[in-house]
Amino acid sequence: KGYVSGWDDPRMPTLCGLRRRGYTPASIRNFAERIGVAKVNSTIEYSFLEHCLREDLNKNARRVMGVLDPVKLIVTNYPEGKTEEFQVENNPERPEDGTRTVDFSRELWIEREDFMEHPVKGYFRLFPGNEVRLKTAYIVRCTGCKRDDGGNVAEVYAEYDPETRGGNTPDGRKVRGTIHWVNAKTAITAEIRLYDSLFTVPDPEAGDFLKLLNPDSLEVLKNSKVEASLANAEAPASFQFMRQGYFCVDSADSTPEHLVFNRSVSLKDGFKRKK
Repeated sequence: KGYVSGWDDPRMPTLCGLRRRGYTPASIRNFAERIGVAKVNSTIEYSFLEHCLREDLNKNARRVMGVLDPVKLIVTNYPEGKTEEFQVENNPERPEDGTRTVDFSRELWIEREDFMEHPVKGYFRLFPGNEVRLKTAYIVRCTGCKRDDGGNVAEVYAEYDPETRGGNTPDGRKVRGTIHWVNAKTAITAEIRLYDSLFTVPDPEAGDFLKLLNPDSLEVLKNSKVEASLANAEAPASFQFMRQGYFCVDSADSTPEHLVFNRSVSLKDGFKRKK
């Protein structure tokens, strides 16, 4: 009845579902070895399986920048038509993986949640008058925003400090917020699928499982922006989207013309280690 797309739906507790969601053979083997074998039925927290995947992907997944819910940032004092290149480390856990080039220009995409016109206490990202560090690039100071007819923020404006290339502050001033970005000129539009638990309870066998389906188990973002280095990404490649989580190329629906990424697991580790 369309509750899931098939046995390989990334929400399904099947090997093909786990594979499509981005679970690596190493993470599944590690999980199996660590839980061991028992003579009685037992239940293991799903968060432990996620923990095993994070351990593997943290070591092996390339770091990239992807903006899930984009809003345009215009650096008003940056020269129009100019483009700069920055070298970015692919994986700090594996220096042998080298670096890649990302390009920077006057118009960028940033996360909508990284701007707040009227910030709450403890918010250190972009708001009028505040400075943030654009990952690997420059420090910028927000000067304002523009709203559309519906009242939504359509553009954010900022000015950059040319003396802070690479995110450094020669005068020693502290900048507490760092945000990711992609170049609006070269970014690729991608579909992002955010998966959550298929059921609203840990053990759906205790009742009518159809009544326990989680209506929010899948959120699809159609207009996300990812950096140009992902243009040729193919399954089963996995990446860490900076500040967002680990994502894999969808093995069934992704094409070079329409990239689809599945969120395998978030960055936050919910597994509580025994002391």
